[in-house]
Amino acid sequence: MVSPAALFRMLTVALLAAVLAFAPARAQQFVTITTTTTVTTTVWTIEDDGAGAGITPRIDDDGQAIEIADPDDADRTATRRYAGMSALPAPVAALARFGPFSVVDARTARMEGDVDSATPRQFAAMLAAFPALKRLEMIDCPGSLDEAANLILARAIRRAGLETSVPSGGSVRSGAVELWLAGTRRSAAADAEFGVHSWADEYGREAQDYPANDPVHAEYLSYYREMGMDEPTARAFYAMTNSTPFDQVRYLTRDDMARFVALN
Repeated sequence: MVSPAALFRMLTVALLAAVLAFAPARAQQFVTITTTTTVTTTVWTIEDDGAGAGITPRIDDDGQAIEIADPDDADRTATRRYAGMSALPAPVAALARFGPFSVVDARTARMEGDVDSATPRQFAAMLAAFPALKRLEMIDCPGSLDEAANLILARAIRRAGLETSVPSGGSVRSGAVELWLAGTRRSAAADAEFGVHSWADEYGREAQDYPANDPVHAEYLSYYREMGMDEPTARAFYAMTNSTPFDQVRYLTRDDMARFVALN
């Protein structure tokens, strides 16, 4: 015969099992970060709402987690202009890193990597920490995964009064060309490359799929005018970039770019 206490325990266990069976699933991602002296384990616990959404941590060269945006904070299928990463050079010594930006001295930062929804905040944090910055060297910049964020960042570069430079061997492609255009002074080495192509929206439609009078075109033309192009030049540059499909890249030289904007 089962005692009342044992019966109570059995019913309690059964009830807990039933609750857990219908509880929302939780996914855990464990990331081990190895540095020269320590091993740190970062545990990310992410609520799984059934849509498969999650956050993947990005780790910098010092083993620190880089702030990234929650996918729910922005449109994950935002208009983009991106031309793939090329082989990055060996990391340089840096005073600090903020997403794709590395501060190499009090006046100079380098950019290597793409732009996403978090990049404008990372740029603002860098300026707050290093207000004397005057120069942004663009080493390997493939473009933007979020064009709205890219234009926000570009205007922030102009407001900060930074000059933009592509050193020897440097490559600036796709949406990153807009960032280079934002410099109050612009320069590029003789062998610097600039890759351009059309943007694409979340449905795969490209610039030429939209009517000529669609407001989306005016947004880019207005930006180019802000960066110093006159109306005919802005239209010519925009048409030239969009003449190449999104899944291809047209490479331009420093002299090609000098046809549209002044270089210093």
